[in-house]
This record gives sequence, structure tokens and C-alpha cells, in this order.
Amino acid sequence: MALAALLVAALGTACGSSTDSDAPTKTKAGKGAEAAGAAGAVSSAEKLKAAQQARIAAAKKWNLAKPPLVAPAAPKTKPEITTREGFEVEGGENLPPVFTTVPTQDKVVFLTIDDGAEKDPEFLKMMQELKIPYTAFLSDYLIRDNYPYFKEMQAAGVTLNNHTLNHRYMPALSYEKQHEEICGQQDTIQKQFGKRPTLFRPPYGNYNEDTLRAAKSCGIKAVPLWNAEAFPNRMDWREWDRDLHPGDIILTHFRGREDWKGSMPDMIRNVMKTVTDKGYAVARLEDYL
Repeated sequence: MALAALLVAALGTACGSSTDSDAPTKTKAGKGAEAAGAAGAVSSAEKLKAAQQARIAAAKKWNLAKPPLVAPAAPKTKPEITTREGFEVEGGENLPPVFTTVPTQDKVVFLTIDDGAEKDPEFLKMMQELKIPYTAFLSDYLIRDNYPYFKEMQAAGVTLNNHTLNHRYMPALSYEKQHEEICGQQDTIQKQFGKRPTLFRPPYGNYNEDTLRAAKSCGIKAVPLWNAEAFPNRMDWREWDRDLHPGDIILTHFRGREDWKGSMPDMIRNVMKTVTDKGYAVARLEDYL
């Protein structure tokens, strides 16, 4: 009995010693994890604060009344894109969809810029510093004199898409000529910029069944048009309420003072005032397609 009692006491002491020695270790580990988590939270908060301060500074530099709102993260599930009612063509069920608005509940709009005539370096700098996403639809006859300008744009994350070789009125052309205009620009963009577009915008927004058939045969997946058009001094609207809606596509152009009452940075200031005042962020169109 005495031996048994001693063994029990020894076991009790051993268990007690193990518990006592382990407890501080676990506490230190727990405290370390908590400290790391707190440091991570502080770091994230500091990064968010720094990013907001940078946005405010950039907005002030470029004479925006307010910094652009930040778009939400790209949706994990892409919305289903279908042709807008009234924009259908006969036999178009299996052709690229034609749309003016992306179906989303996010309070975002999409900025798209056409043609390529104006090549303003201040515009590139402004968009990079303000971190405003946009999508370009390019016509080769306007950009071929300065491909490097658009390569710089692409390097900043802008997707370069198809607006035909020569910006002709597509419904007046035969299927073969439309195919040449669209596929020729596909080939040119791939050769000059290394990536074949999947988006196509017909010049003037005009198309017929041949346009969409040719586009599909050239690798086009979708045909985004627009619901509003931006200028340096005004906005033009497609809808009766003359307002923005979630998912609206905004059209503008690479143009300057020769065509407008202002520069491309002036146009962006007008767009961003309109968009931001209405509580919208500019998101990246490709994130939703």
C-alpha cells in the first residue's frame, strides 16, 4: 500500500510538472498568434489609410472635386450576358451578345474609350495615378502611327479591343468586307500587342447579322455598346431618365481640343464628377464578363 501510494504521488507530481511546464509555452504561443493577428490588422488598416490618402492626393493633383470611389472586388460568379431587347438580329441566338449594361447589383459603371486619334500622355499619367480602370476599342488607321502609346496603356493593365481596321459603317459592307475589317484588326492587335481581343464594338454602334457572324468567326465573344456617352462638358444619355444605373457602360473617345471643348483629362474630370456624385465606382469591364 505504501508503495502504491508513492507511485500515485509520483505520477501526480509528474502530471503536475508537465502541465506546469507546458502551460507557459502555450500561453506564449497564443499571445504570439494574437500579437501577429493584431499586427496584421494594424498593417491592413495602415495600408487602407495610406491608399485612401494617395487617392485624395491624386484627386487633388488632377483637380477632381472628390477622390474616385473604390470598386468592389470582382464577382466570383460572372453575370450572364445576353443581348439587350431591341438589339437582336435575325438568327442571332448563337451570335455574340450585344448589350449596353452588365447585369449586376454592384453600384459600378464601366468606362470604355474608342478609336485612338488623340494620344495625350497626360491622360495616361492621370488614369494611372487615379487608378481608374477603362477598356479601349481601337481602330488601326488611327493608332498605327503610335503603337507604343497604346503599349504603354496595355502595360498599365488596360485591355485593348477591336473597333475594326478603318472604322467603316458596317451594315453597308458585304459579309466578306466586314470579316476583313474585324479579323484584320484581330490580327493587327495580336501582332502589335500580343493578345487577340474577345470584345468588339462596331463603329457608330451599327451592325447587322453579317457583322455578328463575322465577329464570331474572328474569335469575338461579346459586343458591348453603351448606355451613356461622355464629353468634357456634358453627358449624353440613352435612357429616358437621363441617369446612371448599376452596370452601365459609358462611351467616350480618344479626342482632344481639335474635336472637343477640352482635353481628355477634362473629359475624365467631367465623367468622374458625374459618376462619383451619383455614388458609383468605375470597375473593370473584363472582371464582369
